[in-house]
Amino acid sequence: MDLKNSTFTHTAFYDETSSSQRFIADLLEKADIRINGCRPWDINLNAQGVIEDALSHGNLGLGERYMMGDWDAESLDQFFFHLLRARLPEQLNPHKLVFHHLKNRLINLQTAKRAFQVGEAHYDLGNDFYAAMLDKRMTYTCGYWKNATTLEEAQEAKLDLICRKMQLKPGMRVLDIGCGWGSFMAYAAEYYGVECVGLTISREQAEYGKSLMKSGLPVEFRLQDYRDETEQFDRIVSIGMFEHVGRKNYREYMDVAHRCLKDDGLFLLHTIGKNVRGTSPDPWIDKYIFPNGELPALGQVTDAAEPQFVVEDVHNFGADYDKTLMAWHANFEANWPQFKDQFSERFYRMWRYYLLSCAGAFRARDIQLWQFVLSKKGELGGYDRVS
Repeated sequence: MDLKNSTFTHTAFYDETSSSQRFIADLLEKADIRINGCRPWDINLNAQGVIEDALSHGNLGLGERYMMGDWDAESLDQFFFHLLRARLPEQLNPHKLVFHHLKNRLINLQTAKRAFQVGEAHYDLGNDFYAAMLDKRMTYTCGYWKNATTLEEAQEAKLDLICRKMQLKPGMRVLDIGCGWGSFMAYAAEYYGVECVGLTISREQAEYGKSLMKSGLPVEFRLQDYRDETEQFDRIVSIGMFEHVGRKNYREYMDVAHRCLKDDGLFLLHTIGKNVRGTSPDPWIDKYIFPNGELPALGQVTDAAEPQFVVEDVHNFGADYDKTLMAWHANFEANWPQFKDQFSERFYRMWRYYLLSCAGAFRARDIQLWQFVLSKKGELGGYDRVS
């Protein structure tokens, strides 16, 4: 029997007399989601216990059961958009996640000793895998879609936006904290004539960087933790790395940036963020996608920067991450056949869940994307933001 296409089986796994299932059904109605409905964003049950796991483990239980094939939604991004736009997770308090919350509050999960864990677990999946999903420059951060219609255009627009915000001039030396596969460094070196040093905790990214270094571009990859950097630079950028710093290290991170930036320099910090401080990282994302990661709230960034920097500009274009993630998902699906022998079906469902749940979250404005421009003493006459 085909569980995913059997109405009989779907019905069998939903018991309207169960108090927990009735509670969830009533809650989902507030988000216009139906259990075993026929619309793209409705949830269809393929096994027993899905609702109970979601109640007791939150997104960790929901995500793990999706990875097992125990439930589906035709349009997973729309399911999460509806779920999060109605703020349903705020009405649940999964009792089995108490340890997860305490661990993230009490333990520094982003120490120097732990810094390379996310590189090994996530960024070292293979350069070929990411090349098939990302744009030609391997840019693994939010694109800027204001005047773009394709992923390539959006990523180039984002890179150029950063260069213009940083007021780059030929001969400047730029530090890229969390440089990824070097897309920003290569673009800035080629089009703005600057020299770049990039820091990464991914061995695969550092290996990829050797080809850029051999191409003649003035870029250097360093496989090291940001806390070990001591040189000074004209400009600093950090694009999509602050999510791995952790609340207990925000002040130290800003201290490092302050130490490495010349007095008349500018620092651009590009990071995903959450709307409310004090909440714990998503347990499913923490376990399966970004170990030890944590999204900052807006105030946590400015609190950490306060003693060292003047906040010249804050730019939120979080809605653009929805389009970026959907473009990555389209590439992932199109190229999956060449990787299905390398990765399991469980990995396939895990990666779909990651990309599409995040797209839905950005679409619902549940999470944000901020670009901060910081200076040490304040720009005389004020900072003129480009767009």
